Amino acid sequence: MYSKILILHFPPVITQKPIVYYLTKNFDLLFNILHARVSSEKAGYMVLEISGTKDNFNKGIKFLKNHDIKITSAEHEILRDDEQCTHCGACTAICPTEALSIKRPEMEVIYDKKKCSVCELCILACPTRIMKLSSKNTENIFK
Repeated sequence: MYSKILILHFPPVITQKPIVYYLTKNFDLLFNILHARVSSEKAGYMVLEISGTKDNFNKGIKFLKNHDIKITSAEHEILRDDEQCTHCGACTAICPTEALSIKRPEMEVIYDKKKCSVCELCILACPTRIMKLSSKNTENIFK
């Protein structure tokens, strides 16, 4: 099984079409929507984890590109200022991948970057704003 997190940039004419659905129907690919900002008649983006065979994955990517969808790698990461973290646990309640968890009995918030899907929910939930989005040589699409 091959899996990769990608960012799809949709042009306005595509936002009303079920393009991602066809990844499953036509190419037997599984997808998990990690983050999205798409609205009718406007361009949008979607962060997806796409899984399947390498051959079907490549066919699915070709299909997306044929529909003028720009595809970039998810070369972003969430960073945490460990020294400033108050270990309140607010981020752990909303983390869909359990990258943020509470170590008991110490009640310390643990951050496992390997599990992080870069959904950004922790950034919004953190009352001290110590969770940040970092870009690795790509434009920051989340602004």
